[in-house]
Amino acid sequence: MFVITADQLGSRTHDDLVPQALSRIAQLGGSALLLEPARTAGDEVQALLNDADATLAIALDLTRAGAWHVGLGVGSVEQPLPDDVRAGRGSAFVGAREAVERAKRSPARLAASDADAEALLRLLIDLRDRRSEEGWEVYDLLADGLTQSDAAKRLGISAGAVSRRATAAGLRVEEAAIPALARVLGAADERAD
Repeated sequence: MFVITADQLGSRTHDDLVPQALSRIAQLGGSALLLEPARTAGDEVQALLNDADATLAIALDLTRAGAWHVGLGVGSVEQPLPDDVRAGRGSAFVGAREAVERAKRSPARLAASDADAEALLRLLIDLRDRRSEEGWEVYDLLADGLTQSDAAKRLGISAGAVSRRATAAGLRVEEAAIPALARVLGAADERAD
């Protein structure tokens, strides 16, 4: 199983982003969420999932905002599950807690209990952190299901310009990396079981 523990950066001087994060986690996690995500300590959120793809989507979404330190724990969870994620126990919860503390010292703002997953996630986050605003525009349009041609029309630029933005943004690299990373997380989960 997978546990995400995320701690808001600068929560004492910035708006409370926990409600937005919980909503986004619920949206991205969907049926992979085993318990409702919750605020744990004042500016932290926690989620328990059983799917590597959903876990990866949430972790990348939280790090994109640049407002969260994210800890990802992979491992066992005591059964039966409690009614509230805050009462959860097991190696995945411990791993997420330790990882979020390490994430506070990481430029990637993320750490994971699985070393291979962490290394690959850090590479992907570094790629995404270098992406320009224009690259994110193309990313978001393509993620919404538009073709490059449709994105060009929406942005009022040529298809060639969209292609150049996509290349500069590393969208094909990310597209190839996501399923591979999900497999790495899934394999880590299987080893933990």
